[in-house]
Amino acid sequence: MTSRPTDIIWDVTYACPLRCVHCYSESGRRPARQLGHDDMMRLADAIIAMRPNAVEFAGGEPLIVKGVYEAAEHIGRAGIEVNVYTGGWTLTPATAEEAARVFRRVTVSLDGADADVHDRVRGRSGSFERAMNALALLDDLAARGADMTFGIDCSVMRANLHQLPDFCTGIAPRFPRMSFLNLAAAVPAGLAGRPGFAETELLTNAELAALTSQEHTERLRSLAPASLEVTTSDNFILMMHPGFVAAHGFPLMQIEPDGEVRAMPVYEGCVGNLLTEDPDVLWRRAVERWSHPFVVETLSPVRSMTDWAEAARRIDRRFGSAEVIARIDRRPPWTAALPV
Repeated sequence: MTSRPTDIIWDVTYACPLRCVHCYSESGRRPARQLGHDDMMRLADAIIAMRPNAVEFAGGEPLIVKGVYEAAEHIGRAGIEVNVYTGGWTLTPATAEEAARVFRRVTVSLDGADADVHDRVRGRSGSFERAMNALALLDDLAARGADMTFGIDCSVMRANLHQLPDFCTGIAPRFPRMSFLNLAAAVPAGLAGRPGFAETELLTNAELAALTSQEHTERLRSLAPASLEVTTSDNFILMMHPGFVAAHGFPLMQIEPDGEVRAMPVYEGCVGNLLTEDPDVLWRRAVERWSHPFVVETLSPVRSMTDWAEAARRIDRRFGSAEVIARIDRRPPWTAALPV
């Protein structure tokens, strides 16, 4: 058994100003479930007790949560690296400075190389310009000696696949102190797992192979500034294929805003709450889920994103609570592809 999670994602809220069409957590469309100050700090202590190498603050939009900087700083003082994912919508000079002080790595989500594509994916007009502003604020702080790195994470789907070179030639040069550009395939979790979404928006096997080929990755690197680390990924590690997990384990734990621990990060179904139960017990329950006969039977045949989407829907319904299943049933159907 993997003895402990080396990395933890804490979705500190499901509140979000954006309405991304592929949102894995359906943030902005469900109760925020974020904790009050005292419980946030208790949960931070429970995370510290697990001794992970790093904690990623995510959401929803984590930077709208009162007390998020205090909780992150508390974890950081325990010698654990703390990082954050943000859509950039709410970042101001003051909050950017606070984020740069507390977090070691700040990742801005950007799903298009122009406003037309990004705003369609993100579901809100003006989100591209807000993200550009966030990157500019972080670039300025880096120029002034802030002890952090920052960069972009793009969920690659058919709507933006053609724009990847533009990220390297049009976006990256605007922020000369940016450290990384992660181009990782969108996966069939949450709203991206709806029937029809995989067929119209998630990448085909041929597109995934092209995205992650050495030739394509090296070409993107050649287009980008020499100082920028450009990576591509098919994100299949998140599937948690039984063969992979049996051979290598899995290092990641995902915590929902109120302390509930997911058994498998991109699938519904929790194993208990860190505020009321022993972290080692919860991790053991999570590890046991990975080899559950239903999970093994469902994930073993997966060979494509459409296979994965069908498998994810089965796992979500098998292990999700009645509340989760009701939320799944309320998801609006996906009926049309995004324009490219």
